[in-house]
Amino acid sequence: MECGGDGIILICKSAVADFEMRMFNQDGSRSEMCGNGIRCVGKFVYDKGLTNKTEIKIETLAGIKELKLYVDDKNKVREVTVNMGKPILDAKSIPVISDEEPVKNLKINVLDREFIFTCVSMGNPHAITVVDDVEHFDVEKYGKILEVDEHFPKKANIEFIQILDKNTVKMRVWERGTGETLACGTGASAVCVACTLNELVNAKEEVTIKLLRWRA
Repeated sequence: MECGGDGIILICKSAVADFEMRMFNQDGSRSEMCGNGIRCVGKFVYDKGLTNKTEIKIETLAGIKELKLYVDDKNKVREVTVNMGKPILDAKSIPVISDEEPVKNLKINVLDREFIFTCVSMGNPHAITVVDDVEHFDVEKYGKILEVDEHFPKKANIEFIQILDKNTVKMRVWERGTGETLACGTGASAVCVACTLNELVNAKEEVTIKLLRWRA
């Protein structure tokens, strides 16, 4: 049976926002931002009576993020949305070592195959690549090598995706400092950006990112 967690989040006082989120990965390294984590923070601070506001600001290493909390008839948060901010596409700021702007054709050879990556930062670095069958893809085999590849000065979160149609994408993620996780909010955002840049989805319509982790 699996136990433990992907990381730990500390909710702290902030001089510039309602709260500060400090996110630490499983290996102890600190992450700039966590899309799923910040939504958990929003629900926690409201449900625990630390705030009575339904629109709050959270300080992160990736800047101040704005959250909107939707409360049910029992005065508990049922849904949280986050303004993730504009994606970062220039190589130096992601960061990724590449002369291409934006980085859409980064080729990296690992073991027995070549990957082509689109790189995006949502406050933290992501590298996205398309595979034929993401459900049965060996994420651990390749993810742990790609995470620390020399092209990524601060390591990278690696998203393996499969395009189902112009509005639907399947995704699995190898997160830096943790390994494969069940979901990644910043990763889903980065995937949507990458698919739009490569015209793999219809940017004028809603896009669904299906997050999954295959288990034998």
